Amino acid sequence: MKLVDSHCHLDDEQFAQDRDAAIERARAAGIERMMAIGTGGGPPDLEVAIRLAAQYPFIYATVGVHPHDASKATPETFARLAELARHPKVLTIGEIGLDYHYDFSPRDVQRSVFAQQLDLAARARKPIVIHTREAWEDTLALIREAGLPNGGIMHCFTGGPKEAEQALELGFHLSFGGILTFPKADNVRQAAALTPEDRVLVETDAPYLAPVPHRGKRNEPAYMVETARRLGEVRGVTPDEIASLTTQNFDRLCGAASSPR
Repeated sequence: MKLVDSHCHLDDEQFAQDRDAAIERARAAGIERMMAIGTGGGPPDLEVAIRLAAQYPFIYATVGVHPHDASKATPETFARLAELARHPKVLTIGEIGLDYHYDFSPRDVQRSVFAQQLDLAARARKPIVIHTREAWEDTLALIREAGLPNGGIMHCFTGGPKEAEQALELGFHLSFGGILTFPKADNVRQAAALTPEDRVLVETDAPYLAPVPHRGKRNEPAYMVETARRLGEVRGVTPDEIASLTTQNFDRLCGAASSPR
């Protein structure tokens, strides 16, 4: 089974003591490639994922301002993001979006920063990676207004069939992580079952949300094998088939097929 982890936070301090070892464990488990999310601790440092991608040919990067850090964004932030979007290892803009659960940044600021990054992604012709929590309607409304030509990923999808159909109608891919394996996540499994095979992705969101049987531990990319197995059960296919289609989907969406491995 050869997989792509489409969303992991390898820069997180939880990997400070064993980052290289965790990456090697992922490779040994069949995780051929990983997309490191570049939001880090927020502006002014926008290059956390690029630094990782520079060290490993099989790690890609994103750039963006997380909604938690929207208050830190300045005009210089967006100018620098536009420059970094042209980096050869940067595949997407993200994770960006809205988070009305924590409200670490005021909601009007979140919406403004999100809208500016949607415009940036459209101009850079890059897909986006969406974080949305308790803000589904506003998130979709801003995406519709942006009219994105390159689509994107609903990261760590936690909605049900209704939300899945809305996101799919907008041309998005749905990425499923460890929550898919949680006993009470029937709505997420229903969404995973109805997602067209050319729109499904897998991720860890490491170090967060480890799948069963690792739930409660620090998550890491190697554990994505468990999510792929559960997704195969939900969709009535083998784990190898999940690996093949999710890898093809990642490459097609993110333009990574010819990138180094």
